[in-house]
Amino acid sequence: MEIIVTETLDSLGAAAADLVLAQVRTKPSTVLGVATGSSPLPVYEHLALAGADFSAVTCFALDEYVGLPAEHEQSYANIVRHRVAEPLGITPENTHVPRASEDNSLDGGDYEDLIRLAGGIDLQVLGIGRNGHLAFNEPGSTFDSRTRVIPLTLDSRKANARFFSSLDNVPTHAITQGLGTIMEARHLLVVVSGIAKATAVRSAVDGPVIEEVPASILQTHPNVTMVLDEAAASLLSSTHAR
Repeated sequence: MEIIVTETLDSLGAAAADLVLAQVRTKPSTVLGVATGSSPLPVYEHLALAGADFSAVTCFALDEYVGLPAEHEQSYANIVRHRVAEPLGITPENTHVPRASEDNSLDGGDYEDLIRLAGGIDLQVLGIGRNGHLAFNEPGSTFDSRTRVIPLTLDSRKANARFFSSLDNVPTHAITQGLGTIMEARHLLVVVSGIAKATAVRSAVDGPVIEEVPASILQTHPNVTMVLDEAAASLLSSTHAR
């Protein structure tokens, strides 16, 4: 695992964006996995400023709330469209977000089939939740889990309540790629900022590989780059490059 520590949130976004740009310039038809948490957003802003050609890129979102219409301000479909796809010039037909049916069911295999048909994820952008979740794979998720509908923990709903008018308005379920799905990406780019994530980062990097800390599975992937600001990196052991 390569760890890059930056001084500011802006420099974090720039450093991570450079890695995405290098991938797209090497392979214009890159299959890009996108996360929509707060930490990765500066990455997409820097990518938009770079003016690179993303017209041949295909993107797949990690997850989506259940029960929010695609046009809802906080739906990940809306965020991916307005913060990622449109600014970067990724076409609608090359932009994919998982959706549940009206009864909240999902054939996760269909979404995974789309990923396989695209050739698999070349570069997956990830964040880490305060409780160590990856995407919406909450503590206790099995390391071989696949795309599915899951209930959200109260901790995750509270963490996301700042984006809604109240906790009651935060969806109770989400669709998420599984940990097994995520680990099939060829390169994982993990972007984390803020002191609130420092404990989760330490557990993911320095702790045991256990399902109670979903992000700890990153230690087993052969190609992980983690870009952190100083606050998020503040609890890491001194053995890691700073």
